[in-house]
Amino acid sequence: MDSPFPEEAEELDELQEESGELALTVESEFAGQRIDKYVNESMDTVVSRTQIQNWIKDGHVLVNGFAVKSNYKVAEGNIIAVTVPKLEETEIAPEPMGLDIVYEDSHVIVVNKPRGLVVHPAAGHYTGTLVNGLLHHCKDLSGINGKLRPGIVHRIDKDTSGLIMAAKNDQAHQSLAQQLKDHTVTRKYIAVVHGVVPHDMGTVDAPIGRDSYDRKLFTVTEKNSRHAVTHFTVTERLKEFSVLELKLETGRTHQIRVHMKYIGYPLVGDPFYGKSRDKEMKGQALHAAVLGFVHPVSGEYLEFSAPLPEDMRQLLERLRMS
Repeated sequence: MDSPFPEEAEELDELQEESGELALTVESEFAGQRIDKYVNESMDTVVSRTQIQNWIKDGHVLVNGFAVKSNYKVAEGNIIAVTVPKLEETEIAPEPMGLDIVYEDSHVIVVNKPRGLVVHPAAGHYTGTLVNGLLHHCKDLSGINGKLRPGIVHRIDKDTSGLIMAAKNDQAHQSLAQQLKDHTVTRKYIAVVHGVVPHDMGTVDAPIGRDSYDRKLFTVTEKNSRHAVTHFTVTERLKEFSVLELKLETGRTHQIRVHMKYIGYPLVGDPFYGKSRDKEMKGQALHAAVLGFVHPVSGEYLEFSAPLPEDMRQLLERLRMS
């Protein structure tokens, strides 16, 4: 199941954890479609058609309880059961890494992640991640998320910089995960977007799901989506750009990037949701600037901040001079 795309492996892992098995009922408009194509387009995750064909071959896709071949043509009313195989985990090697540690004790560590660093390993991508560096530094991360994601209770995108917390033991992990679930963790981001936002503040309350035209991306949609809320405040207006402080109420994949595109103010430098000729940044101009949570043992509220990275500071200087 190795994949050249870490994002695909992460989504498969999450899907297996959340459901394990999917049940799909074929509607009339899809009758006559090959089963591999139907399953590929119906799943709310990144899965290649070749991967689907392998699952069919291995008996992980059944039609009305029976195994079929990849060229089977689905019929209206078919009940298709898809069992997502568990990713085979491997030992993750500790790697020396110059971590920018903002806070650390025997229960929690907070790191200021640089742009370009993947948070955790996934199938086919086992080295050079934040987890590899944490394992070398800490040697005592929680095991709740398995061997591929030890200590990780939340993620930020590879090309987003800023603060991320990790748990050193299961007690801390459970506490931090519950705070995230209860939306009590403070997460504030700084972003530079295209366009002059006219309102001083606002809220984007729009569900996010997989883009039906490009399954590697997300979009605002009612189909197979999840509730998503982003609050924003304009902190600076420039000639053709705005600087925003954004606060996450929920934490969906690519949430800020999708919501900003949805309201017409895409992030500068965003390779997927931004402007096609945008060369102002290598990666989206998005920084996780503030992170706050209740300490899982002491009960004390802790809040940390990280300054803008050099590339975003230089971007703002250029924009202010133009």
